This record gives sequence, structure tokens and C-alpha cells, in this order.
Amino acid sequence: MHSDSSATRRIAPDVKLGKGVKIIDFVNLYGCEIGDNTKIGTFVEIQKKSKIGKNCKISSHSFICEGVTIEDNVFVGHSVTFTNDLYPRATTLDGKLQTDEDWGCIPTLVKAGASIGSGVTLLCGITIGENAIIGAGSVITKDVPPDTVAAGNPAKILKTI
Repeated sequence: MHSDSSATRRIAPDVKLGKGVKIIDFVNLYGCEIGDNTKIGTFVEIQKKSKIGKNCKISSHSFICEGVTIEDNVFVGHSVTFTNDLYPRATTLDGKLQTDEDWGCIPTLVKAGASIGSGVTLLCGITIGENAIIGAGSVITKDVPPDTVAAGNPAKILKTI
């Protein structure tokens, strides 16, 4: 359900796509892995060294950066943003643009069955537990336990499911 020749999407040759993956136009995928039957919405970018599991839905305008692992059956709402650096800088101390050697990627894990509402920002180095639900517009700064609902800025645990 994808076409590498389409002018409206950029799917690098190093992307590993499972069976039945559906990719909508205006996406940018490179160096990532996407599991069977996952749907990638329009205007989504998924960077290298990221892994998306089976049966996931990644909604439009979401950004999944290097180092993010999303397990099976996860819902990612519209305009969700992941990060991978707690102290990002454009330049080194001597004023040169940073390269890959000038920083370290901090991974993030979203466990199976979790749901992340629209407009959520997730800081790096955290784990979202199995079946957790993250409320729309939240900023996630620390781990969210399994089977809980978290929301707010910064997000707090509201209840157990």
C-alpha cells in the first residue's frame, strides 16, 4: 500500500515494512522499522533507529524521532511529538554545528496497547506502560505505569484503569 516513486512521500530504501502496512501521502520515513498492519497517517516523520510494532495507528502530523520504540497495538494521536535529547544544542562549545558525534540519543519506550492523545509531547528516557492512556495535550516528563490514565503539564497519574 505504499509507493517509493510517489512524489508525495519519502520512504528511504533502508525502511523495513511489515505486511499490510498502510502509508498515507506526505510522510518521511528513513532507517526505521514498521510492523505488520500498521497505519501511518499523513505528514508523519519516523526517523532512523525507531521501531513501530504491529497493528499500530500513527495519526497525522506526528514526529517519532530516533531512539523511539513503540510496541504492538499502540495508538498515537495527531501531532504527537517525541524527543531524544534532554539538553539539545545547535552548536558545540566552539560554535560549530553539532554532528551525530556531539550528542547521545536517549531512548523512549511505549509498551503494548498504550494510547497517546493528540498534541502530547513526550520527553526522552521514559517508558509508557502497557495499556496506559495519555490525555490530549499532556507533557510526559516521567514514566507512566501500566493500566493508568495520565494527563496534564506536567502529566500526573489520574487513575488506574
